[in-house]
Amino acid sequence: MMLSFFDQFMSPVYLGIPLIALALTLPWLLFPTPTTRWLNNRLLTLQNWFIGRLTRELFLPVNLPGHKWAVLLASLMLFLISLNMLGLLPYTFTPTTQLSLNMGLAFPLWMATVIIGMRNQPTEALGHLLPEGTPTPLIPVLIIIETISLFIRPLALGVRLTANLTAGHLLIQLIATAATVLLPLMPTVAILTATVLFLLTLLEVAVAMIQAYVFVLLLSLYLQENV
Repeated sequence: MMLSFFDQFMSPVYLGIPLIALALTLPWLLFPTPTTRWLNNRLLTLQNWFIGRLTRELFLPVNLPGHKWAVLLASLMLFLISLNMLGLLPYTFTPTTQLSLNMGLAFPLWMATVIIGMRNQPTEALGHLLPEGTPTPLIPVLIIIETISLFIRPLALGVRLTANLTAGHLLIQLIATAATVLLPLMPTVAILTATVLFLLTLLEVAVAMIQAYVFVLLLSLYLQENV
């Protein structure tokens, strides 16, 4: 039976149990845990340097009260990077290609930033809905437009992550299928296609990391507007 290219994005089920929970739990088991020793090994040192550098870059534009979110957003970024990278391995499932999961991550965190802004500085939070110096006849229209743009932010976060990963996985599968079909017919073309596939895989590794960083970076910018 011929399988659709989109079958790879279906959540696997075993004995009626969705295995997406296992796919979400596994990445946390791969990270080395800190030891009680004064000196860590090279892997832990590299991990700590990587987390510290990315956290510093994320919270560089954020005010001091927003630094309370450092642990949450850094953990989310590592979690997304792990899911995206593991999804590039053969015979694996990528949970972040599911829009429902990405929206489940984006919407509560975006809503938390909005609630913080409404609680701490309601005047400035509502002031973002109306740019300064707006002509009086345009005020109702701009308020509606800014409100729509505010509520579309979590949708944009989820759709961006889903679309980029889905497009990359589909392109890899299409090129891999073409290379397999062309191998017995035109070996030279198949080798060239396999070379393109290898380069595309390297690009997808970069995309997997960049999309996780962009997801968390946009959340930190939304946080900056409300603290």
